[in-house]
Amino acid sequence: MTIRAVIFDLGGVVLGSPLHAIAEYERELGIPTNFVNRVVAETAPDGAWSRLERGEISMDIFFTDFEADCRAAGQTLSAAAMFERMGRAALPRPIMLEAIRRIRAAGLLTAALTNNWANSSDDEADGPGDGTRALAEHFDVFVESSVEGLRKPDPKIYTLTCERLGIAPADAAFLDDIGSNLKSARALGMTTIKVDRPEQALGELEAVIGLELKDPAHD
Repeated sequence: MTIRAVIFDLGGVVLGSPLHAIAEYERELGIPTNFVNRVVAETAPDGAWSRLERGEISMDIFFTDFEADCRAAGQTLSAAAMFERMGRAALPRPIMLEAIRRIRAAGLLTAALTNNWANSSDDEADGPGDGTRALAEHFDVFVESSVEGLRKPDPKIYTLTCERLGIAPADAAFLDDIGSNLKSARALGMTTIKVDRPEQALGELEAVIGLELKDPAHD
């Protein structure tokens, strides 16, 4: 098996983790751990979060509807306050950007595959922290759920990404921090890596593609 392309999730992989920001917000409010993630999963594909990431509703409507989803599940929170925290957490990780640079320099293709949402202020697709579009120059292909009307873990968005790269799914390695997203990719034949820490994930990717992606000081 020869890997021809590496596909990266953004939040929690190339960017700081929104999941960590959500967990911190849950702790401050005394909400059960992983409550928000459970609401997102249990209301999919028709809940507010899913509709936002497919570009079907505005952020203002999302805030109202997601708070209603949470109340129906037994907890009250401010979606706007939570998203503000997520935005502050979503800063680029230099170690990942350097790895992407090395991958491309070696002649492999790269893609970003992100579940994101439209920025209601300018109607441009954006993700947590209003910074995902600025990352496009680092990738050969940039696929956004809010633009395509599809979101992970729908297999169609993985297939679309591979088609734009000009490869078969078996030719790709895929990095994500959410297990259900990896499961769909793996079912299509991709090599998958769960990102718990950037250093750990890049170490596993190095073994898969045979390239040194990080400086020894980061091991």
